[in-house]
Amino acid sequence: MLPYFSSDFGNPSSLYGIAQVARNAVDKSREDISAILNCRPSEIVFTSGGTEADNMGIIGVAKALYANGNHLITSKIEHHAVIHSMEELESQGFDVDYLNVNKNGLISISDLEKKIGPKTTLVSIMYANNEIGSIQDIANIAKLIKEKSIQFKKDIYFHTDAVQAPGKLDLDVKKLGVDMLALSAHKINGPKGVGCLYLKKGTPVSPLIVGGGQERQRRSGTENVPGIVGFAKALSIAELNKNKFNNHCEILKNKFISCLNNLDAEILIASPLENCLSNVVNLCFENFEGEPILIGLDMAGICASSGSACSSASLEPSHVLLAIGIDPKIAVGSVRFSFSLQNSEEEIIYLEKKLKDIISELKSSIKI
Repeated sequence: MLPYFSSDFGNPSSLYGIAQVARNAVDKSREDISAILNCRPSEIVFTSGGTEADNMGIIGVAKALYANGNHLITSKIEHHAVIHSMEELESQGFDVDYLNVNKNGLISISDLEKKIGPKTTLVSIMYANNEIGSIQDIANIAKLIKEKSIQFKKDIYFHTDAVQAPGKLDLDVKKLGVDMLALSAHKINGPKGVGCLYLKKGTPVSPLIVGGGQERQRRSGTENVPGIVGFAKALSIAELNKNKFNNHCEILKNKFISCLNNLDAEILIASPLENCLSNVVNLCFENFEGEPILIGLDMAGICASSGSACSSASLEPSHVLLAIGIDPKIAVGSVRFSFSLQNSEEEIIYLEKKLKDIISELKSSIKI
């Protein structure tokens, strides 16, 4: 990324030499990302991150299709970038169905089938959940949507928030069968403030940001060249290390789960044991709130969160945990732990020790 902050700082939309160096860097990054997603480079739209990519894929496409119908479908455990996009569209006259999920955070294909109707234009179901790690059967969902498109003789488009998937799951959009897929660089050690939307050729979209007509008129604004370059490199590294990452994190997660019995607390494991991301485990500490546990962990140099990092300052129980049937009184004790290649088994031992200390201290303070 460094040269594009300094010597190669040109605007990719200009014609002079250093601008063309920047243009080539953006084009090369687009090609690298499209190769991983198994799509055309022209189907990659660079954005400011996963939130904008989700907004564009939902609001932009739903508005473009308004004449064909105003019915949208999503699930109750989506990221707020999706939930709030749907709520925004509801305020503008769209009809939205929010699908229930089971205790493992999975939608029912039959429930989805019942909801799709002649006015349905868009379905958005996340690939992997950011709070509990559950992985949806995206390919089968896509197959159903295509069948319904044929039945109703109209195009019904499928968007997935795949922000948690890179470096862990298959991103081949042809195998997945999706029309739109949102990604963000910062989930894979890339720079913050950059992401992309895979937008299948022929998918209509009303731009959310207008101006200079960049990104083939779909997303105006001077390209974030260093960010785009960093994103492409981070995605390439994550894809290369995918098996290594998953194997390593499974070992750490299993070691962590096995040590929970050593803690003097009632703990509910909210994450499913199957069809789950290798690196995420969400725990609910019964009779405790998550915030004092997080503060204690932070003082010990351990970073965790109370669900989604985007809303971890909130003391309200997670909408995801409520959707999978966890009692609100228990859900407020939620702490999400996630692991990576930078973590070690020794750190799991340290984490166990610190959790013991924190729980003991909290119990003492309650008795006082």
